[in-house]
Amino acid sequence: MIESGHRALQKVTGRMSLALRVAVLTTGAVAMTLGMVSAVVFVTVRAEFTSSLDDSMIRRANAAVGSGIDAPLLSDPSTNALAYIGIQPFLVQSGKLIGNFQNSPDQYAQLKGYRELEVSIGERKYSARTVMIRGVPHRVVAVPANKGQALVLVQSMESNRDALERLKIILLLASTAGVVLAGIAGWAVAANGLRPVRRLTEATEHVARTTDLTPIEVTGRDELARLTTSFNAMLVALDASQERQRQLVADAGHELRTPLTSLRTNIELIGQAADTTERSLTDEQRHEIMDDVRAQLEELTTLVGDLVELARDEPMSRDPAPLDLADVVTHAVDRVRLRAQDARIDVDLSPWMVIGEPQLLERAVTNLLDNAAKWSPPEGEIRVRLADGVLTVADEGEGINADDLPHIFDRFYRSSEARTLPGSGLGLSIVKRAAERHGGTVEVASERGEGTTFTLRLPEATA
Repeated sequence: MIESGHRALQKVTGRMSLALRVAVLTTGAVAMTLGMVSAVVFVTVRAEFTSSLDDSMIRRANAAVGSGIDAPLLSDPSTNALAYIGIQPFLVQSGKLIGNFQNSPDQYAQLKGYRELEVSIGERKYSARTVMIRGVPHRVVAVPANKGQALVLVQSMESNRDALERLKIILLLASTAGVVLAGIAGWAVAANGLRPVRRLTEATEHVARTTDLTPIEVTGRDELARLTTSFNAMLVALDASQERQRQLVADAGHELRTPLTSLRTNIELIGQAADTTERSLTDEQRHEIMDDVRAQLEELTTLVGDLVELARDEPMSRDPAPLDLADVVTHAVDRVRLRAQDARIDVDLSPWMVIGEPQLLERAVTNLLDNAAKWSPPEGEIRVRLADGVLTVADEGEGINADDLPHIFDRFYRSSEARTLPGSGLGLSIVKRAAERHGGTVEVASERGEGTTFTLRLPEATA
């Protein structure tokens, strides 16, 4: 039953706007509060009226008993002084009701109840109750009189009833006015408080419609302002991500243009030679063109592989494998020695266990070794050291210009000297990305004429 009512309430409120739901809930809460307060006030005032009337009537009854009131006095209309102030006195004696009944004894028959009889025989010190006489509530109070008697005073409660009716109307009007004001105030507060939410909604719709990532204005210092600030931070991050993607595409297109143009030229040259006998190529020229094509294909393959690696933006695999960094470096050195036979590689490695992706780490170390081999002089030495999780790769080349050092790990960045050599400018970017994905760092130190040293630090695997 409760669950079905809850579902029905959710169905109704689900069709409302958030501001309207806040206003309705506020109004409902205020209505319940005012209703409870009004009920408590009404019950308290009614009890206070009755208690005050009882105290007054009991004092008067005791005073009348003390003055020696008796049955003959009560039966004489000329001596019934209490009737002038709205109080009708009676005596209960031997189970009978004695007094001036004003020619209507039947309507007072209910005044002789068991409570009054108990007071007359001394089992109660007093009694007080309410009865209806001629449709009007009356308060009936009884106190002990002479032996075997009880003095009963009856007073109309019409004035109290009228006062309570007026109080009921006042409380009802005040509660209604309070509920109306609460509804208006709740709607105003909700509409004003949710204005930043509407602005965020409009901004989100604007972004979805136009892809414009301009941050919105932040006002205030409350939770909604923090939400707006977080939304702006998300927009800035998204804009930066898109800018990086655009830059990657632009740089990739620029780098791909050179090998593709060279391949196209060589293929066209081969095609022209095949179509025209006057332009036939010698064996030496054909071998030269094919060597150039193979070199361009290899460069294009490397570039595409680097682009694919950098374009991947997923986190490190959820179940990375424990591995010895020394084994990774050894495999990378073996690969580089096959294609850089002129370089001497001096290796000194100490075991260092890490948690990571072996392929990505080997690719990063290979890029460092290829870079060192490319810049080393003929018969130059490349020193590879691994100790306490710190891998250093040092060459004996000419070094890197100070202006180029801050950009050496940027994507597609190539110094003026490097532009004449094969490469895409992505190798060191992959090294940096691999270090960051494994919680490590990579640094470079170089001086002109004294070679370059790359330092890769990776955290040790914990049990």
